[in-house]
Amino acid sequence: MTGTTLTAERADLLETLAAHRQFLRHTVRGLDDEQARLRTTASELTLGGLLKHVAHQEANWARFVLEGTQAMATPTDAAGFEKWAEEFRLLPGETLAGVLAEYEEIARRTDELVRTLPDLDASHPLPEAPWFPPGAVRSARRVFLHIVAETAQHAGHADILRESLDGQKTMG
Repeated sequence: MTGTTLTAERADLLETLAAHRQFLRHTVRGLDDEQARLRTTASELTLGGLLKHVAHQEANWARFVLEGTQAMATPTDAAGFEKWAEEFRLLPGETLAGVLAEYEEIARRTDELVRTLPDLDASHPLPEAPWFPPGAVRSARRVFLHIVAETAQHAGHADILRESLDGQKTMG
C-alpha cells in the first residue's frame, strides 16, 4: 500500500485509534511518577501501570498480526506470570515520561502497520488460553478493532483512577 491512497476503512481505524489513545494519554497529563504509581481505588490498577499495559498489549497484538500465534505466548510458570503482572505496574526505574514515549513509538509502528499491511483479512490462529475459544482465529482487521476496544476500555478505567486521584476528568 505504500504510495497509494489510504482506504476509508484504514483511515477510520487510524482516526479511532488516535482518538482513544489521546483519551488515555490525557488522563496522565500533569502527573509525576509518584502519582502515576498510586492506587486510587480498591483495584490494583495505577495510571502508570495501566498505560504501560495498554502499550505492551498493543505491541503484542501488532506482533501477532505480523508473526502469528508464537507472538502471543501465554505464561505457563510463576516467572512468566510475575513478568505479566509487572506489566501493570510502573516499576522502580521506570518513568511516566518513558512509558509515554514507548507508547508513542508503539502507536507509530501500529499505525504504519494499519497503513501498509497488504491484507486486513490475513488471519492467524490464537494461542491456546482460557480466555480464547478453542480453535479461534483473528484477522488483522479484528486485531486492530480489538486494540481500539482495549484502549477505549482502559481509557475509561484510567478516567476513574484519575478522578479518584485528584478530581480531574477526561471529559466534562
